Amino acid sequence: MADSLDPENWTETRAAAHKMLEAALDKMERAASGPVWRPLPDEMKPGLRTSLPRQGAGVDAMQRQVQALLPYGVGNTHPRFFGWVHGAGSTSGLIADIAAAAMNANLGGRDHGAIYVEQQVVAWVRQMFGFPDGASGLVVSGTSMATIIALKVARDAALGVATRGAGVGAHRLVGYASSQAHNCVARAFDLLGLGADALRPVPVNAEYEMDVAALEAMIAKDLAAGHQPFLIVGTAGSVNVGAFDDLAALADLAATQGMWLHVDGAFGAAGVLSDVLRPRLKGIERADSLAFDFHKWLHVNYDAGFVLVRDGAAHLASFSSRPDYLQGATRGLAAGNPWPVEYGPELSRGFRALKVWAQISEHGTEALGVMISKNCRQAQLLAGLITADPDLTLLAPVASSIVCFRYGDSDAVNSEIVMQLQESGVAAPSVTTLEGQVAIRVNITNHRTQDSDLEVLVEEVVRIGGGINT
Repeated sequence: MADSLDPENWTETRAAAHKMLEAALDKMERAASGPVWRPLPDEMKPGLRTSLPRQGAGVDAMQRQVQALLPYGVGNTHPRFFGWVHGAGSTSGLIADIAAAAMNANLGGRDHGAIYVEQQVVAWVRQMFGFPDGASGLVVSGTSMATIIALKVARDAALGVATRGAGVGAHRLVGYASSQAHNCVARAFDLLGLGADALRPVPVNAEYEMDVAALEAMIAKDLAAGHQPFLIVGTAGSVNVGAFDDLAALADLAATQGMWLHVDGAFGAAGVLSDVLRPRLKGIERADSLAFDFHKWLHVNYDAGFVLVRDGAAHLASFSSRPDYLQGATRGLAAGNPWPVEYGPELSRGFRALKVWAQISEHGTEALGVMISKNCRQAQLLAGLITADPDLTLLAPVASSIVCFRYGDSDAVNSEIVMQLQESGVAAPSVTTLEGQVAIRVNITNHRTQDSDLEVLVEEVVRIGGGINT
């Protein structure tokens, strides 16, 4: 019986690792070929429903089974994956994750090289968004976690950090977000003990942007009723149509009312790197906190989100807790204080920051911004193709990378069109509902998408729609 889990035969393990690397690179090199999505074959499922193994199968068998999964992802590496706001990934992440796996670093804290990489990423993000040097940040799993962290700091700023021990009590806090805001904001209210009902949905205008006048009226009404308005959430890239709230106007209102301004920029915040979208993000530099994803429009491999907080001291006060077994020091491995665990709920944290660092280091922000601008131009191109076709109707203004439209007048037909597109592997849009109508929703956040992919999509929508018997 071996006395460790290290390979007894390193030559065999190296061979298996090289096979896996070559297969992974082949998968990425051929991302534009084949169907967008294919379901896992029935004959493969029994192999993933076995009893708990008592004896290992060995590295070769494990490698073969892992490699067999490569064709059966969600499809977001393909240029015609249009359904949801997923990034397409890059080889930067593949290379970085090899090193991250070998280091097996825990970024909860302590003084080691990985911590300095994350600190570099935090500094870069501050520069990207024009935040002050005292701002703090953390690489997290995604915008959902980033929102929870940011809103906890906002909650503690409103109720006092004593809330950490005493609880929220009979609070009267209320916050406001666009009716088009992502559900992660309401979930954060729930998880933070504020209650999802304390988040007020604000109506939107014809451009699907938050109606600032309606927001002002809602704040006044809540104040009169004895509530404590403490938070405004601005959306930079809404889920359904990709709209951007007027962040500068929201920043003005938040300052006047003494409220916290949080920006949900899950995919749209990355537009600060794009000449096309940068003007739409005016005011983001005035936010108190920001949540966004590197794994969307910046194409870092999943998962990699980020939370940025203007007041680093407030951020630290909301989370710092160092029990005896996590004592800091000025020398040795326990140096490097404060630790990342003092800015969020996770002590065990993987080295996500390395693939973020690698992506920015290899490509630079200019190239990443060019890809964002390209997708915005392609969204406008798709809107033009839709407008030019008598069978198709554009259902919402195109503000960034999301295009919503429909074929004919039948909700059932439009749902069936999307289903057939997905099942055929030709393209993978999704379905949403706008003004009570089923819409075909196309999101373009893929650096591999070409203009010809949009032409294929429109041709197939019209062909399938015309062949469905109603």
